[in-house]
Order: sequence, then structure tokens, then C-alpha cells
Amino acid sequence: MTNKFFHESFKPRFCDTDALGHINNTMIPIWFEGARNEVFKWFTPDLNLQKWRLILAKIDATFHGQMYYEYEMEVRTYIGRIGSSSFDVYQELWQQNELKASGTAVMVHFDYQTQKTAKIPTDIAGKMTEYLKN
Repeated sequence: MTNKFFHESFKPRFCDTDALGHINNTMIPIWFEGARNEVFKWFTPDLNLQKWRLILAKIDATFHGQMYYEYEMEVRTYIGRIGSSSFDVYQELWQQNELKASGTAVMVHFDYQTQKTAKIPTDIAGKMTEYLKN
């Protein structure tokens, strides 16, 4: 296993803050979802919703510290677990070189025509192993 991950940096918007001047806690799942696009492309390279092959089964987030408007954010996206038809996307949110939030999204490979789960293709599972979090 390696520590290979997808990386996305951005500056928070003013509207991402709350009345206390912190980043609003509702933003973290939104930012995490946006940073999962590279993982989504393994299953649907053109991100065409008519060909979509994933469903979200569960999300969680843990807050490790306060986040502020004026500093850049970084989302690191890893694979946490690979099952036969589901997998975990583990993500971390960093600000000023400090871990501020982490979370996991359980994704399921899904066939919308049959309305059943589907086995993760071997080639995609192989790509996922490169991003497994130690």
C-alpha cells in the first residue's frame, strides 16, 4: 500500500462561514463530495448521469479543529476499503498543515437497470489499491 491520494485545494467562500466566523459544518460533506469526482470517473469516465454506476450508502464526518475563511483548504481523497461491490472513500480536510476534518463515504457499485449491486470490475479495483490509505 502507498499513501497516494487525490488532492484538491481551494479558498473558502464568504458564504461558507457561520455567524461565529468559522467554516460552517454543513460545508464539509459538500466539499468531500466534490473531491470524490476522480473516484467517480473510474466508474463513469465522462461523469454522464445517464451512465452512473454508484450510489452513496453512508457518509460520516469527524471534526478535529476549527476552520476559517481566510485560509486555503486542502482535501485529500483515499480509498479506505475495497469490497466486492462496495468501497469506502476516506477523506481528510487540511488547513494550515493541520487536519481539521475527516470522513468516510461508503459507495456501492450499482446497476440501475436491475436495481442490484454489481461486482466492482477488476481493473477498477486494481486502480483503487493504488490509493489505499495505510
